[in-house]
Amino acid sequence: MLRYVVYTRVSTEDQGKSGLGLEAQERDIGIFLEKFSGVPYETIGRFQDIQSGGNNDRPALAKALAMVRKTGAELLVAKLDRLSRKVSFISALMDDPKVKLRVAQMPQADKFQLHIYAALAEQERTFISERTKAALGMAKERGVKLGGMRDATMKRNAAIQVKADAEAAKVMKVIKPMTEAGASLSHVARTLQEMGIGTSRGGKWTAMQVSRVIERSRP
Repeated sequence: MLRYVVYTRVSTEDQGKSGLGLEAQERDIGIFLEKFSGVPYETIGRFQDIQSGGNNDRPALAKALAMVRKTGAELLVAKLDRLSRKVSFISALMDDPKVKLRVAQMPQADKFQLHIYAALAEQERTFISERTKAALGMAKERGVKLGGMRDATMKRNAAIQVKADAEAAKVMKVIKPMTEAGASLSHVARTLQEMGIGTSRGGKWTAMQVSRVIERSRP
């Protein structure tokens, strides 16, 4: 029988009290258990932290991992960033032979795919932050005052473009090696879907969307 230890996390005490974020995590975990888990299975433990994902000193996670190591059960999280936002922390867990990890939103992903996704997510956060700073700095140099309703709209639009560019750059880390190896756009789209990498609007990958990302990434 398959056994799972469920771990959920929210970032602030307010989120923990209100349930904000927890409902979505529980929903995704429920979908995984119902649609993607082998059967029979049982959930032998549930743990929850109310703490930042950048802080690796989390008591509930430590208890969940101790149970996983002791029982051989799989650690089940809704999203990879609920486990940690640091790729080094996730990599260390993946290297632990006593820890088996399952991510509800990426039900078919293996360790290699999870590692790539963690690295890309960390890189994306850094890239978006730096690109946003650069875009706002250039606007300021052109004499744009970053204040008021009109300027707020400009800031928002600039941030949207920066985010779109960053997402395209991130996904190209996966797309480029596959297309260079001769994979069709349809095959690339299916692979992205299976890896749980969402499109910029959260939709399903198609060959056309893959093509648009490639075009956007060209200098």
